Amino acid sequence: MPNWNSENDAREEIKSLVAEYYRQYKKDTKPYAEGDRINYAARVYDEKEMCALTDAMLDFWLTAGRFSERFEREFAEWIGVKYVHLVNSGSSANLLAFMALTAPELGERRIMRGDEVITVACGFPTTVTPILQYGAVPVFVDVTIPQYNIDVTKLEEARSSRTKAVMIAHTLGNPFDLKAVKAFCERWGLWLIEDNCDALGSRYTIDGVTRFTGTWGDIGTSSFYPPHHMTMGEGGAVYTDNPLLHRLLLSYRDWGRDCVCPPGRDNFCGHRFDGKFGELPAGYDHKYVYSHLGYNLKLTDMQAAVGCEQLKKFPGFIEARKKNWHRLHDALQQASDRLILPEPAADSDPSWFGFLLSVRPESGITRDGVTRYLEERNIQTRLLFSGNLTLHPCFDEIRGTDAYRVAGGLQQTDFIMENSFWVGVYPGMTEEKLDRMAACILEAAGAAL
Repeated sequence: MPNWNSENDAREEIKSLVAEYYRQYKKDTKPYAEGDRINYAARVYDEKEMCALTDAMLDFWLTAGRFSERFEREFAEWIGVKYVHLVNSGSSANLLAFMALTAPELGERRIMRGDEVITVACGFPTTVTPILQYGAVPVFVDVTIPQYNIDVTKLEEARSSRTKAVMIAHTLGNPFDLKAVKAFCERWGLWLIEDNCDALGSRYTIDGVTRFTGTWGDIGTSSFYPPHHMTMGEGGAVYTDNPLLHRLLLSYRDWGRDCVCPPGRDNFCGHRFDGKFGELPAGYDHKYVYSHLGYNLKLTDMQAAVGCEQLKKFPGFIEARKKNWHRLHDALQQASDRLILPEPAADSDPSWFGFLLSVRPESGITRDGVTRYLEERNIQTRLLFSGNLTLHPCFDEIRGTDAYRVAGGLQQTDFIMENSFWVGVYPGMTEEKLDRMAACILEAAGAAL
């Protein structure tokens, strides 16, 4: 039997064994060899994440607890907001952010069924899905190349008397024109949701003030899925500086309940049996009063424990992504007559999620030819998500109806659908991998048909 004098001694010995397990069996010490798989993204972690996960497992609390509270506090301090709520995915973060804006407490600014939300069709579907599922109307606006973000010159054309919000993502880490979008929203009294899932750590400057993306709008969202800037496996976050939105987000995340007492702490507020709510009898247990039709979108404390260690590494992750992006950009300049290279938005400092390229149609090569060439050489590629979301099978039943509308055409969106792809710049990339990837892209640009 182990010679443990206390539970803490037992924990420390177990964690030391986990750390040794990582060093013996999980740490990747194999040097890159030409032909090895180059993924567009992967987890970057060490024994610290595995030990934190073990620590949370030994608590066996399972749902949100001390690590979740710690991450929300430390993440809020890092990104510069007052309130952070962890959820089980980035898609849930977008769902929660949108649904909070449908709450009756928001009065005339509440999003009702039939109201419109300006967005883009060139992106990930779960930025748009909550709008349609609720019964609001997404209004799709085209994007620009080579920033691949919303064309802000089309915003006024997209607006109508029913417009209530703008909900868009920062594409692959490249911020959209926050100055123009924020001014538009302020001019017309619209909500702004920043889908920050692909841009965590990006910065943007307005009138001399620099802040992280996700903190300029009313609500920001993040994803902690493994390919993203940092990971908890699954997981996401919603954040805001608005006290009312904070209260609504918490309610919709936690079953729609009215009570804000933390899980496992009965009568934390001291007024559990004092209130009168709706048509319920006076004194009805406040833990079971529901002010909204909500969800259970919480994540586990085990995931949050991983996030606490990832957050410590995150500044280094950001710098690695920037360095890798610039190395690729420099290497591919010689093919700029055949490939459209990405450009950062003005007044931005992107934390790049990927390196996005478009094949020039006049070059005589094709996107599919280039990506096939790369995949055959074990280099992983990705398209810009949905390309044009309105052309996907999920729109078959609503295409041509008033469930959505397009403002001014989607020509650039369609161009991206036909001609664009991206490769990775995640922190686990080595110079050898980046150089091999660049060499193969150059070969494909000259030879692939």
